[in-house]
Amino acid sequence: MRWNEQKLQTEHVGALPGLARLNNLVRSVQTPEFAGITFHEILAKSALNHVPGQSALPFGYTINPYRGCSHACTYCFARPTHQYLDLDAGKDFDSEIIVKVNVAEVLRKELAKPTWGRHPVALGTNTDPYQRAEGRYRLMPGIIAALADSKTPISILTKGTLLRRDLDLLVEASARVPVDLAMSIAIYDEGLPDDGLPKAGLPDDGPRAGLQQSVEPGTPTTKARLATVTAVRERGLDCGIFLMPILPFLTDTRAHLDEALRQAKAAGATSVLYSGLNLKPAVKDWYLQWLARDHPELVGRYRELYAGGQYAPKEYRTWLAARIRPLIRAHGLERGVVDPSTGGVRSSALPASPERMPPPATRKPPHFAPTPAAASDLAQLVVGSAVGSPVNTARPSLIAAELPPEWAPTLF
Repeated sequence: MRWNEQKLQTEHVGALPGLARLNNLVRSVQTPEFAGITFHEILAKSALNHVPGQSALPFGYTINPYRGCSHACTYCFARPTHQYLDLDAGKDFDSEIIVKVNVAEVLRKELAKPTWGRHPVALGTNTDPYQRAEGRYRLMPGIIAALADSKTPISILTKGTLLRRDLDLLVEASARVPVDLAMSIAIYDEGLPDDGLPKAGLPDDGPRAGLQQSVEPGTPTTKARLATVTAVRERGLDCGIFLMPILPFLTDTRAHLDEALRQAKAAGATSVLYSGLNLKPAVKDWYLQWLARDHPELVGRYRELYAGGQYAPKEYRTWLAARIRPLIRAHGLERGVVDPSTGGVRSSALPASPERMPPPATRKPPHFAPTPAAASDLAQLVVGSAVGSPVNTARPSLIAAELPPEWAPTLF
């Protein structure tokens, strides 16, 4: 892309009201391959986002290369973030996508600061870094390379099967820093029989056929995401599954949960996390609109269940835990742990408890053992690379290829 002729300090003609006030908006783009979606390309001023301490942990850092998400999940908790730009949390969130085109370059500068503590950085805690736009913009390889080169632990949560494109890079990164991955898969109705009859919504009925594509229409299929979990595991990396949100009266049945955990285990998932549906006010309005169209018989039950706020009542959460926990054990799965700071994948670089975290002044990069696959890949990078070697058979470093020349690591 060519930026030298762009005027960044002027109001962008034709931009949406909130975006017009941004002095870092480069251009807005529409293409036939992304019908109905507009990409607003901006030059980010920062990449690392410090999450305010809402837990006992003293830090939490995230990176969001995109704002808005074409996955269009009706329940997405991040929808209200679009309102900061005077965009709505419904259709605009799905179709007006903010793209931080220079995020990797800005990130490298931030990671190079002497004050950077190499804290674990989470991606996918707000909007998905591997949504469809990533196939066009290719921001993640530069982000991954910058984090790995600076010895910063990485965690990624995604619904996007495009993660498979970067598996070689992630395996190489895992030889340098902890890399923790998880796939978000909430609905498994593809694996359940459907008799074609209306469902009553009772606790032991099966989920509605076609629910996955109805409630999250822009996402890859459940089958494709499970295949991505398997692909990650075949490369020697762990991969958890976020079974969330569990939708009351739709996916909280014993049949659905049992089938979900069976498929997770078959795909090779190393852990499973679950939680019930969280409906912030703006999200609640959008989700209930979908519910009224597709399952009007449930609208009253949802209004009653969420009458007290954005969370289902404690009684429901207790009931759900009592139903799913025995199933997790029965399928031989480990119950995962969420990062309390970011709400995403918990980094393996974090201590078992906050009390074990050393003071910032004495904190060192985490020590860990690379996976066998990562160690093998690292060995291939350095074989034959010694000065004077008659034949250089080293495989080129994928991390070095994503960094500017002055950032390329020296391999011994």
